[in-house]
Amino acid sequence: MTRNQPPLVSQHPPKKVFKQASSVLLMKNPVIALAQITYFDVSKTDNVEKIKRYIRKAKKKNADIVCFPESCVHKSEVLYFNDKLIIEIRKECRKNSIWCIITEDIEIEGRRYNTAILIDREGKIKGNYKKINPYGEEGVDAGSKVKVFKTDFAKIGIVICWDLAFPKLFKKLKDAGTQIVFCPSQWQYEPAAHTEKHKERETKILESLILARAFENRYFVALCNPVVKSKRDEKYQVSYSAIASPHKIIKKISGREGLITASINLREIEKCRKIYED
Repeated sequence: MTRNQPPLVSQHPPKKVFKQASSVLLMKNPVIALAQITYFDVSKTDNVEKIKRYIRKAKKKNADIVCFPESCVHKSEVLYFNDKLIIEIRKECRKNSIWCIITEDIEIEGRRYNTAILIDREGKIKGNYKKINPYGEEGVDAGSKVKVFKTDFAKIGIVICWDLAFPKLFKKLKDAGTQIVFCPSQWQYEPAAHTEKHKERETKILESLILARAFENRYFVALCNPVVKSKRDEKYQVSYSAIASPHKIIKKISGREGLITASINLREIEKCRKIYED
């Protein structure tokens, strides 16, 4: 069901893919935050109050940006960019002068996309990314454009969940000058893939994937999942979020709700690319 909203208002056009950056944007090391939240415990229909609370938490940690998991806004409805729930989140970003990534099914020109929305410090929508590789998402169209966004702290890319399994997508982001890739996710797996220790083994797969993408491309990768709260969901989903540099996991959180932050040394990208580039 689609929320009864007016036609899509015009948005700031998404940034075009930028050429490879030869130097970092700023000398300051940005602080990034991931909010691994439990869904629909404050409200049974949406997570807006929870999202606003974690925006404030991230600001207190001096974060430049906070990323939330996939499909984090509403439980069942398809939204528009100008939905009142999204406007509430935008206002909270403006109050706290912080960037934010939220992800939800968005109707755009009559079609439904799994869409990540990038909100800036002024509460403006600076761009969006439509998931290129949907997996088992009935009625959802695939996006087609790889996008890099120029913020005031770094050049960032956004992918969503199953996109993580496609190395060529991450290579395109690297070629476009990306320094940090955010991956809002709601990672699911087939229990038949593991005969025992399902959560431990799937978590190891996720950790290996983000480390591989970070090392292959010499940038940072930040994966954000929600917290699994039911025994039924535990059979299919993993509560694991982490920030990876090209060489190691910097921060991680598993099995509980919480916020993790990390100061990102963008100079590390420059050093790694000088060492490993052909």
